Amino acid sequence: MQFCLDFMSKIDLLENYAGVAEVSKRLNIHPESVRRLIRQRKLPAIKFGNKWLVEKATLEQYASRYDPRPGNKATLL
Repeated sequence: MQFCLDFMSKIDLLENYAGVAEVSKRLNIHPESVRRLIRQRKLPAIKFGNKWLVEKATLEQYASRYDPRPGNKATLL
């Protein structure tokens, strides 16, 4: 029973995060561009296993200020 509860809490937790593919669709950019933003620490993310995850609230805040055209900078604040 404990395993089931732990598993369910992890699923609930992961629902608050978006993977690289979902982030790339939301920002309308290539998945490698998402990884580049993460590596450059312009987009906060956590590594879970071998996948990068971005908190959905952070993604929405970032997306509201993001312009994918070259030379335009996005900020979180």
